[in-house]
Amino acid sequence: MIEQPNKVSVKQVDDPTPGPGDAVLKVEACGICGTDIHVIRGEFAPTRYPIVPGHEFCGEVVAIGGDVRNVKVGDFVAVDPTLYDGTCKQCRAGRFNLCENWNGIGVARTDGACAEFVRVPATSAFQLPSDIPRPWGALVEPLSCAVHGLDQVDVEVAGDYLIYGAGTMGLLLAQLAKDAGAGQIDIVDTNSGRHALAKRLGADHVATSATALDRPQGWDVVIDATGVVPAIEDGLKRVSRGGTFLMFGVANADATATFSPFRVYNDEIKIIGSMAVVHSFERALKLLVKGVIDCEAMITNRFSLDDYSKAIDAFLSGKGLKVQVAP
Repeated sequence: MIEQPNKVSVKQVDDPTPGPGDAVLKVEACGICGTDIHVIRGEFAPTRYPIVPGHEFCGEVVAIGGDVRNVKVGDFVAVDPTLYDGTCKQCRAGRFNLCENWNGIGVARTDGACAEFVRVPATSAFQLPSDIPRPWGALVEPLSCAVHGLDQVDVEVAGDYLIYGAGTMGLLLAQLAKDAGAGQIDIVDTNSGRHALAKRLGADHVATSATALDRPQGWDVVIDATGVVPAIEDGLKRVSRGGTFLMFGVANADATATFSPFRVYNDEIKIIGSMAVVHSFERALKLLVKGVIDCEAMITNRFSLDDYSKAIDAFLSGKGLKVQVAP
């Protein structure tokens, strides 16, 4: 439970019960990501406290409401954590991730899955095959964010990519780009301990800086998967003429970056954002089951609920990739 910014505790709460359209899951695994850190620190504007964190998760259905038809008790599912009102202008246009009353399980106003049990709208639950290792199911949500990110990028097959960040999201994006027919994938990460895995998972070149990659013509697509302002500013300089810059990483709400408006105009550079998940969760599940992502390599740490603080420390250390919490 995050009681308020920077105050986290482990406590006993009442088990959730399903409403008519809800399912209650026994949580199998819940991943930690950068958004959780922003929630803990009070840097994610939609969050209302207290809240149980956790938005990347999977579990077994143990109870359902009377109106539920798409899942049944015993099903193993992954959950799209996006919640929306369905009535605002953005929702009517199908942009549910931009809902004017956007909510998210574990990040805004609804308790999440760093718990033994979690209540979710049943329509947000997607059944997973029984033959995949259960902890892999918690990777569907971050993968669906990456799928939506690449949806935003209009690039031809064999286009060249530069990705800032060899963490979980950067490597998911790299694996997706490779599967989609990227011509070349280069990755920049100041943590050299991540370079070997980045190469194994599809990067052609990995370096601690884009300058070291020595590519004066730039890249067709440059993606920031860090949310770090210096990386964003550097990446904007690396986009080739007519190219695209994807702002994927989550920066602080009050962060600002400097760039050349003239170059954006003169070189017709597209700068585009990618927010969470929309129309991409089921496709991500299919790609995961297909084996596009090396799930075994992506999950590097697993902690109990009582060790949540240790899980956060492990994430912040940058020594692993996907850190999971399990009841």
